[in-house]
Amino acid sequence: MRFSALILKNLTRRPLRAALTLIALTMAVASVVALRGIAKGFTESFADIYESHSIDIVVSRQGTADRLSSSVSEEAAGQIERLDGVARAAGVLLDTLSLEDQQIFGVPTMGIAADSWLREDFRWREQRSGVTADSAEAGGSAETAGSGDTPPKQLSLGIHLAERAGLSVGQNVMIFEEPYVVNGIFESPSVWENGSMIMPLDQLQAISDRNGQVTYINVVLDRAVDRGDARSIVDQIHAIDSRLHAMTTDEFVGTDTRMQLASAMAWMTSIIALAIGAIGTLNTMMTSVLERTREIGVLRAVGWPRRRVIGMIVSESIMLALLASFFGGGLAILATDAMSRHPAVRGVLVPAIDAATLLEGTVLAVFIGLLGAVLPAKRAASVMPTEALRNS
Repeated sequence: MRFSALILKNLTRRPLRAALTLIALTMAVASVVALRGIAKGFTESFADIYESHSIDIVVSRQGTADRLSSSVSEEAAGQIERLDGVARAAGVLLDTLSLEDQQIFGVPTMGIAADSWLREDFRWREQRSGVTADSAEAGGSAETAGSGDTPPKQLSLGIHLAERAGLSVGQNVMIFEEPYVVNGIFESPSVWENGSMIMPLDQLQAISDRNGQVTYINVVLDRAVDRGDARSIVDQIHAIDSRLHAMTTDEFVGTDTRMQLASAMAWMTSIIALAIGAIGTLNTMMTSVLERTREIGVLRAVGWPRRRVIGMIVSESIMLALLASFFGGGLAILATDAMSRHPAVRGVLVPAIDAATLLEGTVLAVFIGLLGAVLPAKRAASVMPTEALRNS
């Protein structure tokens, strides 16, 4: 009998036990791949925000622990835009609001000036420059949004948020018990932005009591400027005001606390799943060795060296691990795809399970297999032929 056939026969000798171990390993690998894919997708979606607007440098406030609470003077954008090598700069105010009637809470909201170039980068599915009263659906109409000569307050919704809320252009939404008219539906390469909404900068400043302030200033460099020379422009921005903290886009995304926290949580949860999988593998392989003591003794008696016995036990464990990596990777792709389509997380959960993530899952599965095979293999290699035959 071939060595590979012997390994397969040993695994199928106790099909229920092997299947249960395979399921445990598959779930562990699926957890690792899914969580890593979600964390990676979250980071990529965050980076897409800046790539879609061709932003090279992001300016926030120096020393701010949470960048969402950063507060920079709106006027600093004009000062930065006058620097040599800077093509344009624009401030953005970030906040989280809720669509109360639709029971959607914690919606990312961007305050962008009505004439800002940032708006040009969105693909507008529906947009109105003026508000009319030609809608009278469940969400309310533009006719009731304003009173008298007061113009109605306006906002625009990302395409995923609009679908989730069931809103269209011309309808009303309530924010802090005030009506706002939906004057546009936009689409962005960033899934995060597709699940957000945009308000005129002055409106969001008034709501959040941050008049004259923005969270970030996005900076685009001249095409003639080499991206490797961005550091000199960063230094010029710091010279404008010591309270400003400028970073290239890659640095800004890579050092964001939320991105680091998402990755750390994914790894911590994965480690727990891997530990459970390793214990299950150890239990299965150790039980298998104890049940086959006489068989291993016979193999030693007919001339099998210790390293061949160890190779047999390790190979069985690794074969289980490889099967688990295959099934676990497939399960992770299906599960994250299904979750990302759920209305509650659409536009927020963006899994990015690529070949590198699947390879990580395979490597970790093999590591589990090796870890779970160490003690059983050592036990099998220590079996003496005469003792095994006598005890049996």
